Amino acid sequence: MLANPIPWPDGNRCAVALTWDVDADSGLNYAHPNSADNLVATQSFVRYGPSIAVPRLMEIFRRLELRLTFFVPGWVIESYPAAIELIVSNGHEVGLHGYMHERSNQLTRDEEAGVLVRSIEAYSKRIGGRPRGWRAPGFAFSKHSLDLLVNAGFDYDSSLMGDDIPYSLQGTSGQLVELPTDWTLDDWPYYMHNRDFGYTMPISAPARAMEVFRAEFDAAHTYGALWISVWHPFLSGRLSKFHAIVELIEYMRSRGDVWFARLDEICDHVRNLETRGKWRPSVVRIPS
Repeated sequence: MLANPIPWPDGNRCAVALTWDVDADSGLNYAHPNSADNLVATQSFVRYGPSIAVPRLMEIFRRLELRLTFFVPGWVIESYPAAIELIVSNGHEVGLHGYMHERSNQLTRDEEAGVLVRSIEAYSKRIGGRPRGWRAPGFAFSKHSLDLLVNAGFDYDSSLMGDDIPYSLQGTSGQLVELPTDWTLDDWPYYMHNRDFGYTMPISAPARAMEVFRAEFDAAHTYGALWISVWHPFLSGRLSKFHAIVELIEYMRSRGDVWFARLDEICDHVRNLETRGKWRPSVVRIPS
């Protein structure tokens, strides 16, 4: 099924990365800059993420002894320092997710570059150092994004959907490791229902979402692929949904031979394989 299978560490059959996009109310303020302060119910809905869900996630994943990757907009890093401190102090990775959840492919190159600079400044000031990973808000990776990220010193992206395993993005300025995911592993299609965001989808029971997530995991486990969740604390961090996630993790562990890793660890594994000549990813050029 995989034309170029990747060897995972310690003979594991597949890799699993539990990643979360901590948007909080960044997207609400970006979409409704003049009225967000009056959308009080939706404010409470999205602020549930950093105030209630993130502490819950930290406690449960500490007990499960798992380390995760969280993608956070720069504005959220500035606005919710306690939540960010909890994430960092518990050994999780923080990647960047725009500044205020802007859609990069709706910006000019200069505007996108400015957002990137502002996001990195927020990260460096509050967390220290520089981020290694990026996920474009709304998966809105633009034709300029790759070169801007390479020039800014990023090591990997996790916005695209072009393979079942890691691959390489080649731009005019250099390469990034791409750690792909898919809409089927995003919680938004199953749970998001909010008029202020313009989404009024039928809400699925957690069992329906887990049915899809589990089917994707079973295939990854069978064929040696990479499984990356795209979950949001204000959605999947709520009681019934997070309870189902814990059960899903227990199922994954029961299958055995699963490498649970942060995305920076998976990126390092890919680079190490390349350096040692043990495996070479496919290459996709951007712009095509």
